[in-house]
Amino acid sequence: MDTILRIQQIQKSYEAMTMARPPTAPSTAEEAQVRDFKFWKTQPVPQLGKRVVESAEKRETGPIEPNKEDGEIRQEPLNLPDGYEWYATDIDQPEELDAVYDLLNENYVEDGEAMFRFEYSKKFLRWALKPPGWLRSWHLCVRAQESKKVVGFISATPAHIQVHDKENKMVEINFLCVHKKLRAKRLAPVLIKEITRRVHLTGIFQAAFTAGVFLPTPVGSCRYWHRSLNPKKLVDVRFSHLPASMTMQRMIKHYKLPTATVTPGLRPMEARDVPAVTEMLNTYLNKFVLHPIFTEDEIAHWLIPKDEVVDAYVVEDPETKELTDLTSFYTLSSTVIGHPRHSTLKAAYSFYHVPNKTPLLQLMNDALTLAQGKKFDVFNALDLQENGKVLKELKFGIGDGTLQYYLYNYACPTIQSKEVGLVML
Repeated sequence: MDTILRIQQIQKSYEAMTMARPPTAPSTAEEAQVRDFKFWKTQPVPQLGKRVVESAEKRETGPIEPNKEDGEIRQEPLNLPDGYEWYATDIDQPEELDAVYDLLNENYVEDGEAMFRFEYSKKFLRWALKPPGWLRSWHLCVRAQESKKVVGFISATPAHIQVHDKENKMVEINFLCVHKKLRAKRLAPVLIKEITRRVHLTGIFQAAFTAGVFLPTPVGSCRYWHRSLNPKKLVDVRFSHLPASMTMQRMIKHYKLPTATVTPGLRPMEARDVPAVTEMLNTYLNKFVLHPIFTEDEIAHWLIPKDEVVDAYVVEDPETKELTDLTSFYTLSSTVIGHPRHSTLKAAYSFYHVPNKTPLLQLMNDALTLAQGKKFDVFNALDLQENGKVLKELKFGIGDGTLQYYLYNYACPTIQSKEVGLVML
């Protein structure tokens, strides 16, 4: 859709940087065939040309390498270039959180025209990095020895992920970022290997991560879709543009949403809902090939609403008081660089939905209405789970990039986007 070209461009930038994409990294399997992938050839991932193929008789799913014994795991941190040191940051300390925040907001994601830069708020980072079971040693920084300036970062968070019918204790890898001026030093592979070593020391040997580029080898690929909520502002900041065939009034009318939700019993999730939501969401996610399994503590962490971080709503049957459905989204904004009136572009990202008694189309339309009421400018969603069935009807426009899903040290037959049940931040 013409009105979301800028949204697509920025989202493509976000997807590209999720795993610290180098400038020439391939975005398709065809481009990848001509790359050597020297680093990934040394890692336990399915290699190009050797992708696992699913057979009717047997699902070839499981670890690529066996778990390591304690004596096989390196006990000392990997070597860094002279002048740099490892540091496990304490994000409960304001000044240390500030250092990670500054690194990400200045180096992690920026569009090619330097008009927008993703801004992970400090509240968002605390939420993303401190789920139940988090470890400080998995919040890994590279610092300059003299100035103590943080120039690199990577994180791991614990997760229980099911692949086909096999449950696995894994970590999710995120926020790999190297300062722009130091990318020639090849710090990203060292960060990946060091976080892998630290995770291995805790007895975990598999991981999940996403990237907007094609690496050896995705388990699945999802497309981003984008729904304008504030078209006038998006055009004003040149995030999208007004087609010659459309007036601003017509565009606003095209994207107009109800002023109130329509689902009876829809209300914000509360702490008392955690047990029911845990059972509801785990039951629903079990229909997908790749999905998380949540504990009650994890549901409380990820879904109890936090202002400017995550919003979640349940549908409570007015008569029986039973919780029947769930919808949720999280907040990830961008700084608008150099604009005279607007400094921030506020984006909602589709999180988890459970359409049991309420149709998904109605549930997500209510989510759009709620997001617009909270002054979001755009709503983004992947075509995973059952989202693909309703995005076009809800006036989402398809993005021009893909988000690849990867499993580290785990082979799995390639799956379709509708079989992916895992949402990663």
